[in-house]
Amino acid sequence: MNINNQVLQTTGSLTPTARKSFQTNQANISDIIKRCIFYNFTGINTKAGQAYARLLILLFIISMVWVLFGTAHAVGATSNSVKWHPGHYYTILSDKNNSTYMAQIYSELENTPALRGVQIRYSWAELETSYGVYDFTSIDKRLAELAARNKRLVILLQMKSFDPKIYPVSDYLKAVEYEGGVFSFSNNGGSTINGYNIKLWNPNLLSRMVKLFEALGNRYNSHPYFEGIGLTETAMGTPTKPITSAQTNNFYNNMLIANQRMRDFFPNTMTFQFTNYPRPILESFIGNLSAMGAGLGGPDTFIEEPGLLYPGSPKGVYNYYPVLSGKVPLTPSVMQTNYKNTRYDGTGHEPTVLELLTFARDTLKANYIFWTRDPAYFPKVLEMLNWKDQTSDPAGGLDPTCPSAYSSCVN
Repeated sequence: MNINNQVLQTTGSLTPTARKSFQTNQANISDIIKRCIFYNFTGINTKAGQAYARLLILLFIISMVWVLFGTAHAVGATSNSVKWHPGHYYTILSDKNNSTYMAQIYSELENTPALRGVQIRYSWAELETSYGVYDFTSIDKRLAELAARNKRLVILLQMKSFDPKIYPVSDYLKAVEYEGGVFSFSNNGGSTINGYNIKLWNPNLLSRMVKLFEALGNRYNSHPYFEGIGLTETAMGTPTKPITSAQTNNFYNNMLIANQRMRDFFPNTMTFQFTNYPRPILESFIGNLSAMGAGLGGPDTFIEEPGLLYPGSPKGVYNYYPVLSGKVPLTPSVMQTNYKNTRYDGTGHEPTVLELLTFARDTLKANYIFWTRDPAYFPKVLEMLNWKDQTSDPAGGLDPTCPSAYSSCVN
C-alpha cells in the first residue's frame, strides 16, 4: 500500500492484453529492423530505396514509442489504485441544479482552500427516470464545473427519504415484482409517516439497484475528479406496517451485497456506507464492509449521543472508527441537527464548529468530513476552515493515510 502521484499506477507485470500487444509489436519491430539492415547492406542507393529505408526507420521509432506508451497505458487502465484526496468537503442541501446558488457555492470553495470539493445527494428516482433509462445530466454538469476549479465531487445515493411527499425510487419500482419498492416509516413508532425507505430485501429491487451502480461506475469510475460514492444510513426507521425478521435480515444482507457490487463497479473510487443503527448488527456488518474495502461513514456527528457512543454490548458505531483507522476510509458527516445540539433528543448543548471538528478528527479519526451548508452555521464553518490548522496541508489537518484496504492510492 502506498501513495503515488500518477493518475493511474503502472506495475512491472503485464496484463494478458498488454502482453499480447507487446509481443505483436516486438514481432513488427523485428521485421522492420531486418528490412532496414537489408536495405543498408545490400547497397541500395536509389532515391526510392533510400526513401523506403528512411520510412522503415521512422516506423521503427513510432513502434518503439507505441510500445513504451501503449504498454504503460494498458497496464495503468487495469490498475487497482484508488483516487484519494482526503479532507473537508461541503454538503449542499438543495438547489444543486440552480446556477445562481451553485455560483455562490463555487465562490465559497474558491475562498476556502481547505474545502476540497462537494458532496451532492441524488435519489434513485432522479438518476433512473424509467426502467433502464438513466439521466446523469446533473452529475455531468456539476462534475465539469468542479473539475474546472480543481475541486472534486462525491455523490451520496439517497435511498431513504425523510419527507412523506417524496418517494426515493422510480415509478416503475412500485410494481408488484418489487413489492411496491418502498415501505413507510415513522420516527417514533406511531402511525404518522415520516418518510420512505426502499424494500431492499426484494431481490428484484436489488438487481435494479446494482444496474444503477454499473451505469454510474462505467461513466465515472475513471474520472479523476469523481472522488467518491456512498449510500445513506443503515437505520431502517420504524415501519408503519410490520415486516418480518426474514425481511429485516435480507434487507441488511442485500445492503452488503450492494456495497460489494459498488466496489466492483468503482475499483478506482472510494465507496462508503453511512452506518448508524441497529447496534446488534454492527459488529458483523461493519466487519463485512471492512473486508471488502468499503468506507465507514456516518449520517450524523452527535458528539454526546449515548446510542452512538455506547461502549458496552452491542457497541455504538463510534467505537468502530478508531479500530478501523488506517484500514478503510472514515467519512463522518456534520448535518444540520449536529450544529444545534450534541444529542438527537436535544438534551445536550449547542457545540461550536471547533468541537465538531475536534471530535470527528481526533475521536473518529476522520479522513473526510462532509460539512452541511446550513444557512445559520456555514459562515462559522468557513471561518474555521481558513484557520492555519486546516490550511497547512491538503487534507486540512485530517488523517491522510492511504487505507491498507487499498493496494495503493493516487492523488
